[in-house]
Amino acid sequence: MNTSRPGPPGPPALTRPDGTPVRVLVVDDDPDLAEVLSGALRYQGWEVRTAGDGAAAVAEARALRPDAVVLDVMLPDTDGFSVLRRLHAVRPDVCVLFLTARDAVEDRIAGITAGGDDYVTKPFSLEEVVARLRGLLRRAGMARQPADGPRLTVGDLVMDEDAREVTRAGKLVELSPTEYELLRFLMHNPRRVLSKAQILDRVWSYDFGGQAHVVELYISYLRKKVDAGREPMIHTVRGAGYVLKPAP
Repeated sequence: MNTSRPGPPGPPALTRPDGTPVRVLVVDDDPDLAEVLSGALRYQGWEVRTAGDGAAAVAEARALRPDAVVLDVMLPDTDGFSVLRRLHAVRPDVCVLFLTARDAVEDRIAGITAGGDDYVTKPFSLEEVVARLRGLLRRAGMARQPADGPRLTVGDLVMDEDAREVTRAGKLVELSPTEYELLRFLMHNPRRVLSKAQILDRVWSYDFGGQAHVVELYISYLRKKVDAGREPMIHTVRGAGYVLKPAP
């Protein structure tokens, strides 16, 4: 892992929508690693707390009400997936970045399908962790920076990237952070067939080793929210991928 301090600031600083510092909880039983991660995140101007096990993580989450959690899968008293379920009971919309030495495809899929938003394996760079968190926070509407993206429109489907709101025919569509990013990718490429590999690379930023059924899972989630009771906009192109088109 690269433990050097980040260099000169590149992207604009992120804050919560109300202008207060982003709140992040780092959960790892290695105190040195937790300290290094915390330092990198505080360098972003964020408020950071740490926890060394699952019980402490839940207690800190209740006190901090974090916008994001960096969560180690292997903890002394439990596993990260169990902690995630308890964290969601405290903060249902919290962004979760799993951190682990495991690199098996099955573990990656387990982390995402359990409700995690992204996954970083050790060794990693601090810059990668910061970049992943920035992306998660922005997609979830937990944080903003100047000059966020414009409004996207495909037929009667509208995405306001500043407000992180999606409407269809004027009705609000509630999406999880991953669902939002998937729909955003589709809306940036209307009428274009996108393969599962392209979607995996853009939305999840890593290769699932052919386990593309996670794309099918999230496409089904989107259809239930975007197309339910309406003319479908999300279409499957057999053997090729998926395409978003305005309804007739």
